[in-house]
Amino acid sequence: MSNFKSLGIPADLIKGLDDLGISKPTPIQAQVIPYLLERGFDLVGQAQTGTGKTAAFGLPLLTKINPNQPFIQAVILAPTRELAKQIGKALFRYTKYSENRIFQEVVAGGDKIELQISRLQRPTHILVATPGRLFDLVKRKAISLNEVQYLILDEADEMLSMGFKDQIRSTIELTQNRKATWLFSATFPKVIRDLIKSCMSPDPKMVKVDIKNVVNKNIDHRYAVCVKEDKTDFIDHFLQRQGNRRGLIFTRTKDGADILAKQLSNRGHSIGVLQGDLTQLERDKVMRSFKKERTQFLVATDVAARGIDIEDLAFVVHHQLPEQIDYYTHRSGRTARAGKKGVSIVLIDPREKKKLNQFSHHLGISFGPA
Repeated sequence: MSNFKSLGIPADLIKGLDDLGISKPTPIQAQVIPYLLERGFDLVGQAQTGTGKTAAFGLPLLTKINPNQPFIQAVILAPTRELAKQIGKALFRYTKYSENRIFQEVVAGGDKIELQISRLQRPTHILVATPGRLFDLVKRKAISLNEVQYLILDEADEMLSMGFKDQIRSTIELTQNRKATWLFSATFPKVIRDLIKSCMSPDPKMVKVDIKNVVNKNIDHRYAVCVKEDKTDFIDHFLQRQGNRRGLIFTRTKDGADILAKQLSNRGHSIGVLQGDLTQLERDKVMRSFKKERTQFLVATDVAARGIDIEDLAFVVHHQLPEQIDYYTHRSGRTARAGKKGVSIVLIDPREKKKLNQFSHHLGISFGPA
């Protein structure tokens, strides 16, 4: 059985992992870490959220930074502010016991750019950024990417689907002196394959996590057959039985999220709603309230929920099956974190039984009745 020491991770970083209760490498970490430590050349990893990607690229990256050189040596691009902050926090925690301080800065939209510019005057070794904000800082000449050795594109498919193609291309051009590009993506549409061809060596290292290893084994997957008109009643009764347990309810559309949140709120539930039309300020307010347990439940759309990492969520309810099978993994992976158990319940129309069987077969999981 491999551990982080056998993968080649230095003792000071292992100590930081121990504090976080991380002792056993995930499948992607076991495959990626030795390659990146020893060789560190171009790499393409196929992996969903919740597979341990951040440590897979973050730990080797930290070993490659020279703390004595006070300029930006690595850029990590992430699709959302939440995910960027999560990566920044993880890197900070991994280096808790490191002798030489490695400085990293997180820059994302929604935070004051002037404050970010003043922070970037200090030595910064690793820059974690959303593509839009990175581009703004480059335009203002607030940063130089000339010395960047490593470019990491996390959740590349999400970044492209959110319209960041031009900003990603610019970042690739501005970091032409780099040694390597490490790209992670859950899916590989043509636009991602084209990106790989244009910014990587002809034969990058490919790592694929078997999708059947991706779904957390601690999640109990259930379904309920429910016509559209009865779904609010079902969720209402389910929430009433939760005591003080907390969880997420996913809808496919922004309007659907707003309507369901209002209906549940009118029935006396403590509900927050997270959907793509919210301003960053509104979004932060909703997330703060949920994290501090002032609201018990959160209704969210798939894209709006990207990068959410909240411990102790007991359940996820899917108002409808997600449009893509990969999204089921993203959604259900919000519960059963850090070794805890959780429940994922899908509400399906009587005609969707066949579709549920496709999800079951593709993900290697079985759904029991709720």
